[in-house]
Amino acid sequence: MATLTEMVALSLLWTEHRRMPPDAASIDELDVALQWAGIDPDREARHRLIDRAETALAEGASRGLRAIARGGDDYPAGLAAIPDAPAIVWTRGSLCPMNLAVAVVGSRTATPQALDVAFQLSEGLTRAGLVVVSGLARGVDAAAHRGALHAGGPTVAVLGCGADIVYPAEHRRLAARIGESGGLVSELPPGAPPRAWHFPRRNRIISGLSLGVVVVEAASDSGSLITARCALEQGRPVMAVPGAILSGRNRGAHALIKDGARVVEGVSDVLEELRLEILTAADPASRVAHPVNDPLLRVMDPGEPYLLEALCEGTGLEPARALARLAELELAGWIERAGGGRFVKPGSNVLR
Repeated sequence: MATLTEMVALSLLWTEHRRMPPDAASIDELDVALQWAGIDPDREARHRLIDRAETALAEGASRGLRAIARGGDDYPAGLAAIPDAPAIVWTRGSLCPMNLAVAVVGSRTATPQALDVAFQLSEGLTRAGLVVVSGLARGVDAAAHRGALHAGGPTVAVLGCGADIVYPAEHRRLAARIGESGGLVSELPPGAPPRAWHFPRRNRIISGLSLGVVVVEAASDSGSLITARCALEQGRPVMAVPGAILSGRNRGAHALIKDGARVVEGVSDVLEELRLEILTAADPASRVAHPVNDPLLRVMDPGEPYLLEALCEGTGLEPARALARLAELELAGWIERAGGGRFVKPGSNVLR
């Protein structure tokens, strides 16, 4: 198992060279990663990289950042399940429980109607017990974060710069509020400035942290469509809010709907698509979302251990999607690991 410093070193290599082995974050030998980055893996190069990683960890700590390595207990299970999960995520604030999260993304130059939809939808999803994930960008992203905060819940912002930097700068106060109850996340090291190529890459993290993605207003060239594509590649459902047809400002979202994305007109549409229901408690703050008719839970008998292959055969799910969903169910307490790569649904958690 690689050390935290080695994982940070691998992350630094990716940041600078934009190409790394798919499983670079899981290897102990930095020499292999250095070769992939086109660097002669001599002892001096290795030591320089380790020194820089240690400096990044120290700088991050001084700026209130925490580095979480893939494979660690605190690393989000849903994110770990995607093929190109980052070696390190730097966090400011708290990631909070991420087993029930949904991404709400959309246009940076959103119409007033789209801003209202993003705010109200995120507010409702938060009250339903979900964590809203977005990108802190202007427009729909900011409205989604504000809606979640207005409901009193945490929200998570995934950044295209270091987690110690706020971009755009006008969202500094919003970022501070997010950090108080939720978290700001980036795979980029402390001090990394916003760069154009950072943002398409960070979109896979937005979808990777989430059970599904909701697109609220998107033109045909909107960056939020990249997030939707990442979600589809990760086996996560994509949903879209329909809008006006004459301006062309929502043509991208309408294209998603034509391709089979679930039409979202309210919170219930999202919950149905994610197979969640709300169990209302006496205290509104304790309302929690639970899975309903989940295909994995349906095929599992209580107390019986199942291998991944058997679960895929019984549900028709692809292995990557099944693993991601199993990780989410495990975090939520609906299943347990039985050793030997097997999964068990405890009798006390049988859905009724």
